[in-house]
Amino acid sequence: MGKSYPTVSAEYHEAVTKAKRKLRALIAEKNIAPIILRLAWHSAGTYDVKSKTGGPFGTIKHPDELAHGANNGLDIAVRLLEPIKEQFPILSYADFYQLAGVVAVEVTGGPEIPFHPGRPDKTEPPPEGRLPDATKGTDHLRDVFGHMGLSDQDIVALSGAHTLGRCHKERSGFEGAWTPNPLVFDNSYFKIVLKGETEEGLILLPSDKALLDDDVFHPLVEKYATDEDAFFVDYAEAHLKLSELGFAED
Repeated sequence: MGKSYPTVSAEYHEAVTKAKRKLRALIAEKNIAPIILRLAWHSAGTYDVKSKTGGPFGTIKHPDELAHGANNGLDIAVRLLEPIKEQFPILSYADFYQLAGVVAVEVTGGPEIPFHPGRPDKTEPPPEGRLPDATKGTDHLRDVFGHMGLSDQDIVALSGAHTLGRCHKERSGFEGAWTPNPLVFDNSYFKIVLKGETEEGLILLPSDKALLDDDVFHPLVEKYATDEDAFFVDYAEAHLKLSELGFAED
């Protein structure tokens, strides 16, 4: 499906450029790329392709959506970003949160992801239960990402963002980072998944291990473990898709 991006004013474009600089400084200074990326993802990943509800339209700042179990701790991200958002009232929260997700990937060494402004803010939070459950396997992953309209390749590429961040027991029930350098965006996650075991202090979730149990997912894990450039290309494409679910559709 093609995209027909809305036209925004020169003033809006200028605000995007300035906000991106401010976000880069904040995310780098406070080492908060993982939680900011999670906010952008969880905002977008509620999209349902059949009902055309949910998605990256700013609703995640509302207390009802932040209270969803999958969003434990994301109130911290909303709070950290708010002082910058207040400087750019012209920007929608929808655009601002997705811009922050793009910056989080870039400042940690990941690929540059195109950003198209113009998402409107919506007021109706989606129902709970549309985001992935880390305790489940490949059928669940395909079901959840299929509701978003994303492909098997997108699922594996997006899983690679677990190269950033760590699990917190009080938020997810799991504890530990996936990789030795959780503030560096690279392909180390796939190398660890491919081994099937982790070093002391690191973690693989059931949904990570499940990638090796699938005839389509496994070769992609192998590909990304050996070719970081290929991972970056596919990740950027998948992240762009995720960040624009339900936006600018023809």
